[in-house]
Amino acid sequence: MRALVDHLYNQVSRMAGALASPKRLQLIELLCQCERSVETLADQARISVKLTSAHLKVLRIGGLVESRKEGKYVIYRLASPAVSHAWINIRSLARERLAELQMAMQKAGRAELRGVDRETILRKARTGEILILDVRPEEEFSAAHLKYARSLPLAQIRKHLKNIPRDIPIVAYCRGPFCMMASQAVGLMRERGMRAFELEDGVMEWQALGLPVESGLNAEGSAGTRRKGGRATSPA
Repeated sequence: MRALVDHLYNQVSRMAGALASPKRLQLIELLCQCERSVETLADQARISVKLTSAHLKVLRIGGLVESRKEGKYVIYRLASPAVSHAWINIRSLARERLAELQMAMQKAGRAELRGVDRETILRKARTGEILILDVRPEEEFSAAHLKYARSLPLAQIRKHLKNIPRDIPIVAYCRGPFCMMASQAVGLMRERGMRAFELEDGVMEWQALGLPVESGLNAEGSAGTRRKGGRATSPA
């Protein structure tokens, strides 16, 4: 009986051990946004393809990711939506219990939208009272995005600043609290005098809460948005 108990704990420890790496956690968060090739993951995580492959192998053995071949590329995805929920819970526990992490988050100095709950954000976005901008790469937006959000990747912000409405608040979001793309986007917009704020949540946080998300690109979700007739639209 003791051997069986030890075996049970050992099996769970395989999965826990697979998460015991900062880079593997980052790879998990990237895969929470959409499936990706090994090469794309390596570029996003800023590590070599060889090291990325080694980390992904550990995650696959731990039952956290799956892969498929697409031509000469190997494409990875999360093994289950439960993996993203587990990452959110681990991260939340770390923020609650680790003083160093709390201090690091405070140093980020985010211009967060305060005093407005998520349902109100959705309602105001639907009626055109605020504009939600998704500043992640377009392929991540296409995979899943907050309802009523418009895609404007960080790399394109400067080019499209003139098309962003100035008469309503702008709420930008990216991959979650550890992602700094929304902070950078908000900083650029505030330099132009816009009422821009950061939403700490990303898509996986909204999914975990059962809030509505959408997928795909459409006329209302393309880059370079502006407001016309009470709603945000793409430039002509």
